[in-house]
Amino acid sequence: MKLEEKTLSSEVLYDGKIICLKKDTVELENGKTALREVISHPGGVCIVALTPENEVYMVRQFRYPYHQVLLELPAGKLAPGEDPLECGKRELEEETGLTAASYENLGEFYPSVGYVDEVIHTYLATGLKKTKQHLDEDEFLDVERYPLETLYQMVMAGKIKDGKTQTAILKVYSKMNNGTCHP
Repeated sequence: MKLEEKTLSSEVLYDGKIICLKKDTVELENGKTALREVISHPGGVCIVALTPENEVYMVRQFRYPYHQVLLELPAGKLAPGEDPLECGKRELEEETGLTAASYENLGEFYPSVGYVDEVIHTYLATGLKKTKQHLDEDEFLDVERYPLETLYQMVMAGKIKDGKTQTAILKVYSKMNNGTCHP
């Protein structure tokens, strides 16, 4: 089997500020057709801002879909065609008032492969320097610092629910414990 689906038609059901919802008809490998609902999203970036003391800057903010305040890494949405690293640098400074001397690409991941085409890029930022926070008009958050070890334990205990934060924290924790990362 070639494990492929061919798009026969695509209908935009909703085109909003952040997402576009499409209903596609696809041809399956066996010749039959099926419907696919796809949310298109421009993608995002998250940054692990790590201090020389192995502390990580986090943001705490209300997330409407869950009606909860969540603890997350600084992150943001890519503008169409925007370079992910430049987006990460912008978001780090906007949300935390920090810049970094060095950025290391930690890779990208697909947060939910069944219905959304979003790609999230992750970076490790070191050599941090305080500047000024520039929150968006509709953005309200608190900036906090946590030891990387504590964040790792929180992820493993299910206390950090955000997928991008879990992924990036686990990657950095793994790098630090294998001796391949030196802030």
